[in-house]
Amino acid sequence: MGSPAGQMSVQSTHRPGWFFAGIDVTVTLLLWAYFTVGFLVLFLPFYLVAAIVATRRRQAFQRLTHYFYRGFFLLCRLLIPRHTWRIDNAVGAIRSSVIVCNHVSYIDPLLLIALYPHHTTIVKSRLFHLPIFGWMLTLSGYLPSTTEGRLAGLMIQRMDTLAGDLARGANLFVFPEGTRSRTGAIGPFHPGAFKIARLCRAPVSVLFIRHTDRLFKPGQFRFNTCCTNTISVELLAHLTPSYDDPGFSIDNLMEEVRGLMEGKIS
Repeated sequence: MGSPAGQMSVQSTHRPGWFFAGIDVTVTLLLWAYFTVGFLVLFLPFYLVAAIVATRRRQAFQRLTHYFYRGFFLLCRLLIPRHTWRIDNAVGAIRSSVIVCNHVSYIDPLLLIALYPHHTTIVKSRLFHLPIFGWMLTLSGYLPSTTEGRLAGLMIQRMDTLAGDLARGANLFVFPEGTRSRTGAIGPFHPGAFKIARLCRAPVSVLFIRHTDRLFKPGQFRFNTCCTNTISVELLAHLTPSYDDPGFSIDNLMEEVRGLMEGKIS
């Protein structure tokens, strides 16, 4: 048996569960404060100015959103040092591509916005009906996930400009599973992103994200700040499909991408 002094030393270094839960809640509140008060004070005035005076409003809104989420992840790095970040240099260098990626956490799309100043993505249609936020999504050039009612005209408008945006260096990023995976397995793909790539004659870049779900778990409100974790984003492949080849198939392209992602898991 150890000495009483040794036992006291062990006990003094032990932290009860409520201590770590308290850190999680405190950091979570600070991050949500950035999302709310920080946005209203630091960013909303610039969005309003851009809406009035910017000649390229869509690009200006995308860049502002990019900087907003870069600030969020900088704050994450400062407040949550146990989580480290490894992002391939090749990931940040992607331009003029349709980017497809696995999806394990709500923060995945925020992370990709933080990586690409000129970007667009597909957003749940109901979000376009929210006050202020829906207005920002529309002016940022994001695509609705469905084409119901007035969103049909918006989708047509966006598709008319998307090929030009991609040619000028923008990226369209999409999570083809359509929802987060709670097990890490790759779910069924929706073909929309691949059809858009064919329509725009754009290359397809395949990314793989790991362990964002350990920072912000599905179904939880608070960030998991006290565990040791490495979050990574990796470029698996940059595909240039032969869209005009008689043998080209959307299904084959989807299977190739699925194989790359499942191979990374295994």
